[in-house]
Amino acid sequence: MRLRHRKCIPSCSSHHKVFLSVLQLVDEDDYPWRHNKKNILEWLHKSLTRKSVLAQCITTAMVGPRTWIGGIFGIKRSESNKYADYKYTSVQETRYQKLRERTNIPFDETRIEHQKALSELWNLAYPNVTLTNLISDQWKEMGWQGANPSTDFRACGFLSLENLLFFAKTFPAAFRRLLLKQPGKRAEWEYPFAIAGVNISFMLTQMLELYSVKPRSLHGVNFVKILGEDDEAFDVLYCIAFAMMDAQWLAMHASYMEFNEVLQITRTQLERELSLDDIHRVRDLPAFNLLHH
Repeated sequence: MRLRHRKCIPSCSSHHKVFLSVLQLVDEDDYPWRHNKKNILEWLHKSLTRKSVLAQCITTAMVGPRTWIGGIFGIKRSESNKYADYKYTSVQETRYQKLRERTNIPFDETRIEHQKALSELWNLAYPNVTLTNLISDQWKEMGWQGANPSTDFRACGFLSLENLLFFAKTFPAAFRRLLLKQPGKRAEWEYPFAIAGVNISFMLTQMLELYSVKPRSLHGVNFVKILGEDDEAFDVLYCIAFAMMDAQWLAMHASYMEFNEVLQITRTQLERELSLDDIHRVRDLPAFNLLHH
């Protein structure tokens, strides 16, 4: 089997515009290079020589602190503690804390189990193609920035790899549709699959307030209730979010310049669905059906 090459490198001028538009979304106080913008432009010029320049554009924030990443996605801070005192059952509380702990596990390329998980992802994605090495240019075909995917996990750690593996194992048909960009009329410049997956993992951890002791939003509280019924609720929600993001991408006829906008719309829709009164399981979400199209 021969991997199909896709265009993913915008022109110099358009990439410049994307990069500058990304900078505009970042709060000035959170911007770590604000006193040395000349170096940024020099870095941008050098990055144009790399094959993975689109993936870099989408994940520029991932090399910095989490506050910067939050700025990239335009994540809204909670304005109310209305639901902070909600009383959870012992099962709900235990599972929520377990999920929070998962977000604190970094990807460690020296750990055998992490190496095996990465190899397993490749084998599930491309069962008929042998991976020559864990550090290989082959990874770029999946949508990683470079030859070593481990560098792309720093924003969301091992959790983002677990999410991709769960998607590939649990909903293999949907996983391959999105990986191979099969449905619909695709943009000339497509989003890189793997990097989009890491972005979605991070978006969900922010949306569900997994860096807080307890969620303070209605959709966050409802998710913990759902988690009490299904220990895999977060991983399934990840799959739903990925399918929803891709469907929104197609509906908007989006290209790489709209990636952050598409992701924000996806988040907003997920929040609405999780806030519905009749949602008791993650599979009750209306968007769950997207995984079977």
